[in-house]
Order: sequence, then structure tokens, then C-alpha cells
Amino acid sequence: MFLATQTLEMLFAQLGLDNDELSIKRFIHQHKIQAGVLLFEAQFWNDSQALFLQEAIYEDADWAEVIDQLDAMLR
Repeated sequence: MFLATQTLEMLFAQLGLDNDELSIKRFIHQHKIQAGVLLFEAQFWNDSQALFLQEAIYEDADWAEVIDQLDAMLR
């Protein structure tokens, strides 16, 4: 059985964002989430990105770990 480990680069690609190292660093520098706001509620996501993030977290999908990592980076 093959278990893929999702990466931050793969998550950014899945979200339709540039996924090279510089683009990821720039995104994290330019976007911050306030305390009490859930990741998928952040104003900078489009509807499909927010829905993907919400479903992946609630379903504890393969993406959940890397989404948690992104969440921590945006705080």
C-alpha cells in the first residue's frame, strides 16, 4: 500500500498557488490570520480554496497534517 506524504509545495499547488520556495515564503509573509479565526475562514482564500481546506481538516484527510503546518505558519 502506498501512502503519499503531502508537502507544503503540493498543498500550494492543490490550492492553485505558486508553489516554489520563494512564492510560499512571500505568501506566508503577506498573509496572517488573527487569533480566533479558523484557517479556512481567512479572507484571502477564494471559495474553492476555503472549501478544500475546511473539508480536508474536518475529514482528517491526507492533507490535514500539512494544512495544520500552514495554519501555524500563518499565525
